[in-house]
Amino acid sequence: MSTILIIDDEKAIRKTLNEILTFEGYKVTEASDGEEGLKVFGSTVFDVVLCDIKMPKVDGIEFLVKATELNPDVPIIMISGHGTIETAVDAVKKGAFDYISKPPDLNRMLITIRNAMDRNQLSKETRTLKRKVGRIQEMIGESEGIARIKDTIEKVAPTDARVLVTGENGVGKEMVARWIHEKSNRNGGPIVEVNCAAIPGELIESELFGHEKGSFTSAIKQRIGKFEQASGGTLFLDEVGDMSLSAQAKVLRALQEGKITRVGGDKEISVDVRVVAATNKDLLKEVEEKNFRLDLYHRLGVILIHVPSLNERRDDIPLLVDKFLGDIASEYGQAKKGIDKKAMDALQRHNWSGNIRELRNVVERLVILSGKSIMLEDVNNYVLPR
Repeated sequence: MSTILIIDDEKAIRKTLNEILTFEGYKVTEASDGEEGLKVFGSTVFDVVLCDIKMPKVDGIEFLVKATELNPDVPIIMISGHGTIETAVDAVKKGAFDYISKPPDLNRMLITIRNAMDRNQLSKETRTLKRKVGRIQEMIGESEGIARIKDTIEKVAPTDARVLVTGENGVGKEMVARWIHEKSNRNGGPIVEVNCAAIPGELIESELFGHEKGSFTSAIKQRIGKFEQASGGTLFLDEVGDMSLSAQAKVLRALQEGKITRVGGDKEISVDVRVVAATNKDLLKEVEEKNFRLDLYHRLGVILIHVPSLNERRDDIPLLVDKFLGDIASEYGQAKKGIDKKAMDALQRHNWSGNIRELRNVVERLVILSGKSIMLEDVNNYVLPR
């Protein structure tokens, strides 16, 4: 249900607008002046605001300016019985979506509200698309381990050297792979990801190298594999330690010769890919247990990058939290929340078994469940085990 905030010092007008908008299916909140309106606006996300101009304490124009600073994405419709063309122009210049004179024409007001809702939805969709389109991935942190990774990437990215990224689940191995790609000479090509742990062993070869029509029962048409899809770009083999031995042999050949053969085919196809692999396993131990080929390990690990766990880089937690607070505020279309120092200290002391992925989820949980600012009590209630 869409939510609307009505700010007007005349109770009768608030009541009338509330009844009309509630009948139209909106959820309505009232505020008796601009000061109260700012308090409500800062603590709740609204889809549209209807605001009077002439009010005591904080007038409508002052509310408009401050509310736009708090959350510029929420459309604010100004209403006034004392307005002039100059007032309307001034309100729009300061960020108002539209201006309506009192008494408002019901049909025009409802159409204006719907148009404001449409613009708000379009803004949300635009933000979502901007997050999804390719952008240079950002590595947050100033700890020694992250500084070393950044330095290594700067040196390695412009080359075609293969890279093996190791580290626990959730530390950001995919981020490292994408940063390598974005800073490489191949960034105009695709980066294609394969999660080797998520694909059944009998299908991994078809996924990587493709297959010809009729090569097995369900092969009803030709399939182009990930190696071919990534040609000219980067192939990211995530959880490479879970790849079957038969697939490892074919990957080794592809790396050695720069050629692949589709399942069920006999034609050799040249591929030009840079391979970045990642694993949370100790591959040398997997080699000893005969689960991973030593020659493939050496082929993949021309450059080795180990990503430290979050518990090993606690000094980076404030930077990460600040980044996540900004990202989440942008996603939800609301003002960025602050965090109390004691709350931040508690987060730094926490044992992050899920690493950065867990921290991001926790910050989102705190943003949703906390008040205007994230306090120590919020961390105790929603993060720390009881």
